[in-house]
Formats: sequence, structure tokens, C-alpha cells
Amino acid sequence: MPHYDFFQHRQCEYFPCHAGADPKTFSCLFCYCPLYCLGENCGGNFQYTASGIKDCQHCLRPHRRENYESICKQMAQVLELVKKT
Repeated sequence: MPHYDFFQHRQCEYFPCHAGADPKTFSCLFCYCPLYCLGENCGGNFQYTASGIKDCQHCLRPHRRENYESICKQMAQVLELVKKT
């Protein structure tokens, strides 16, 4: 099993930063989700607040080791968003 797809920072004052997350399997590798900018196409469990802000507090997709590969594959979509045209 590779080791590059998982990281924990147990000394972080927010660890784990999502309520109800299992600390044993919680990965901090994508502390800030790299797919947030994809909006509704991120593939995660999110909601929009009344003021239209994307709320990801119930999403654990970037914090699960088994999602590492699929998140990396979606990075091409992120790169398209920031690509200079």
C-alpha cells in the first residue's frame, strides 16, 4: 500500500475538522479541498447556504484515502479553470 495518499496531523487543533469523522481513517492530505472550485461538479457531499456559499462541512470525500486517485484525476478540470487562455 502506498503512503503518499494519506497524511494525518493529529496535533492540529481542528483534528478531525469534520464532526462525526473517524479519527483513525481521517486524512489531512487535502486539508483544503482542491476540488472546491469545481462547484457542483466536485463530486462531494455539499450544500449551499441561504446566501449561496458552498458548505462542505458534511463532506468527507477529500479526507478518505480511497478517494485519492479520483481526486487526482479531477485535477485536470481544476487546471482548465485556471489555465491562461
